[in-house]
Amino acid sequence: QLHLVESGGGLAQAGGSLRLSCAASGRTFGSYAMGWFRQAPGRVREFVAAMRWSGSNTYYADSVKGRFTISRDNAKNTVYLQMNSLKPEDTAVYYCAAGRNPTGWGSDYDYWGQGTQVTVSS
Repeated sequence: QLHLVESGGGLAQAGGSLRLSCAASGRTFGSYAMGWFRQAPGRVREFVAAMRWSGSNTYYADSVKGRFTISRDNAKNTVYLQMNSLKPEDTAVYYCAAGRNPTGWGSDYDYWGQGTQVTVSS
């Protein structure tokens, strides 16, 4: 079992930045691919970013490419999502997830955090 806890959400102004963290405990964190997803009110959950366990490959949704950066520190069992140039449409609950491969499909991930709210005001 892998337990994931997100933090770092909050309120930001458009154009601002936030950094989300996802701390893992339990099984070997370093063997998992990690992903970030988000869900806005009334909308389906969508893929944001993902990376392999080694950190050698990163993947992003087109909507965040160039603005968001996923990274990980396996020594700290933590994955991060640096969000810059935030837009009101980035407002959502953000979830981190762990799985075998860094895909954009939520069904490919085995473990999920409880989510952290990000609100971007215009």
